Amino acid sequence: KLMEAIIESVDEFYSENFGWKVDSENPMNYGMVETGGEGGIGGGIFQAEEGAEPFVTLYIEVDDLQAYLDKVESRGGKTVMPPTEIPGVVTLAVFTDPQGNRIGMVKE
Repeated sequence: KLMEAIIESVDEFYSENFGWKVDSENPMNYGMVETGGEGGIGGGIFQAEEGAEPFVTLYIEVDDLQAYLDKVESRGGKTVMPPTEIPGVVTLAVFTDPQGNRIGMVKE
């Protein structure tokens, strides 16, 4: 219940400040974000694991996730999550840059 209350308050924060629609009505308590803007990628909001620092992950839209992960790794980055399909939602991958910043990619 506490987790649901935290997610709801974060959802309200972004709704009230930026006019986003945030839908957390799913078993993972993952807030699917619709910004209402033209183009670009929607997003998601979730509670960090217990003991973890909060973080933000930016997502870049690309045409070939593995090809970009290969480029990233050849230049000092590391794959955190290989290309993964969430059926009916998105196909994504996550890497860290050489400074350890976490960046996501979604397939066009």
